[in-house]
Formats: sequence, C-alpha cells, structure tokens
Amino acid sequence: MKSKFFAVFVFAALATAVFAADVSGKWTAEIPGRNGQVQTASFDFKVDGAKLTGTMSGRQGDTPISDGSVKGDDIAFNVVVNFNGNEMKLVYKGKVTGEVIKMTRTREGAEGPGQEFEAKRAAK
Repeated sequence: MKSKFFAVFVFAALATAVFAADVSGKWTAEIPGRNGQVQTASFDFKVDGAKLTGTMSGRQGDTPISDGSVKGDDIAFNVVVNFNGNEMKLVYKGKVTGEVIKMTRTREGAEGPGQEFEAKRAAK
C-alpha cells in the first residue's frame, strides 16, 4: 500500500514540474505607486526548469531579477533597486492564468499588503 501511495506522490510531483507555467518572454504591467501614480514596467522572463531569471525595465532602466522560481502556476522573484542611494529589495509573487499574471509587490521589511497588479504577455 505504501509503495502505491509513494508512486502516486512521485507522479504528481513530476506532473507539476512538467506543467509549470510558461512565462518565458516579455510582459508589461501598470504598477500602482504612491499618491495614485502608476508606473509602467516590463518584465523579460527566462525560465530554465524551476529557475526564473531575466530583467525588469522601468524608470530606472533594466534591473536584473534575482532568486526567481516557477512552481506550477506560481512565480516569485526579487528585484533590488536604488532610491536616492538606498538599496531596497522588492519581492514579487504571482499566479499565472493564461496570458495574465496576477502579482503582488512588497518591499522587504515593510508592513502592509503591498501593491497588487496584473502583468500581461507582450511577446514570447
């Protein structure tokens, strides 16, 4: 009985890895900021297995993505930005649904729910 359960568990784990969301390519988003301002950003994702890399482009130019991962339909990554000489780590988490990623961005160490936004596929 235990071997059947183990086999089903292994199959489910492998199926999840095989059916990971394909987020490779360019995505665009309107990210809410302070005082109701909106920042346009683009993401250029590259996926290798469960590893997510690439860049985020916005007002500060291209910034590399770090610590990125893809697990099924969930993605997560960090971006380190510099504001007035202060480095800040932004933590992104998202759920892929077709050609849209529903994301949340929080600042590491900050309180509050963060900013929610959607990124839409621009090109593969």
